[in-house]
Amino acid sequence: MERLWSPWRSKYIESFSKKENGKESVCVFCEKLSEHDDEKNLIISRSSLSAIIMNIYPYNSGHLMIVPNAHKASFEELTDDEGIDVMRQVRTAIKLLRLTSHPEGFNFGANLGRVSGAGIYEHVHFHIVPRWNGDSNFMPVLADSKVISEGLQDTFRKLTDALAALKS
Repeated sequence: MERLWSPWRSKYIESFSKKENGKESVCVFCEKLSEHDDEKNLIISRSSLSAIIMNIYPYNSGHLMIVPNAHKASFEELTDDEGIDVMRQVRTAIKLLRLTSHPEGFNFGANLGRVSGAGIYEHVHFHIVPRWNGDSNFMPVLADSKVISEGLQDTFRKLTDALAALKS
């Protein structure tokens, strides 16, 4: 069996499992959602029940997350309305990515629980990773580096501009 190593993720995961003054740190998603600076927090879109947020440690350019507003650790805790809203946000995110970066496919899913690989397992969320033929390469394995072809702020602007165009 071949293994895909992603050592850069361990720093990301560890940053959310630290304790401050003996208490668990605040949930990064709850923190971002409570603030009103969507550009700083890379929040593309908000609904009354969830948000589309850019992943600050993306696997590919345009890696987005759909995050329910309510702090719930498991998928089955979501209400029917929250689940429907999440799927609406997924649909919107995919439309935006198709308009802005023209991927050939997507990975979509969730890591439910710590042992499944969830970096932030206390707040259920869903990943959408745009994919292109040949987007995997040797850099992460040989050079401990992931090549992301576009800056987060550039991607943010493209996605929010596309969202504004969709709404008009």
